[in-house]
Amino acid sequence: MSTSVLTFVVVGPQDNPIYEVDLMGPKDQQAQYLHQFVLHAALDAVDEAMWSSKELHLKTVDRFNALSVTAFVTPGSARFLLLHDGRSDDGIRTFFTEVYEAYLRVFLNPLRAPTARITSREFDRKVKTVSKRVFSL
Repeated sequence: MSTSVLTFVVVGPQDNPIYEVDLMGPKDQQAQYLHQFVLHAALDAVDEAMWSSKELHLKTVDRFNALSVTAFVTPGSARFLLLHDGRSDDGIRTFFTEVYEAYLRVFLNPLRAPTARITSREFDRKVKTVSKRVFSL
């Protein structure tokens, strides 16, 4: 299980990363850079897929070797990207839905700037709790 990949990123409407976490625990720096590169390279595929679908959950939008990138787009054009090594689509949909609820709670704060990074410990805890429950980590 230590070779599993599960990295989650929230990218804002202006393509700025506002939250990032490796849900499988810390990796070496080279693996982290590779995961970031794959996720950010998938943004063009997400942009194309969001115009051809009416759904928020875009399913798998890009692949790199044995890794898949699954996306979810909010009505405000923020993108949730999950880099994984072949997880269940139903589990990913559940994960995105529950994280989206926590994301809304963070963004309903009127004092929060829309492009600011998410530094809320509560949001981070919620993302990790949901991932453990949904993906059986």
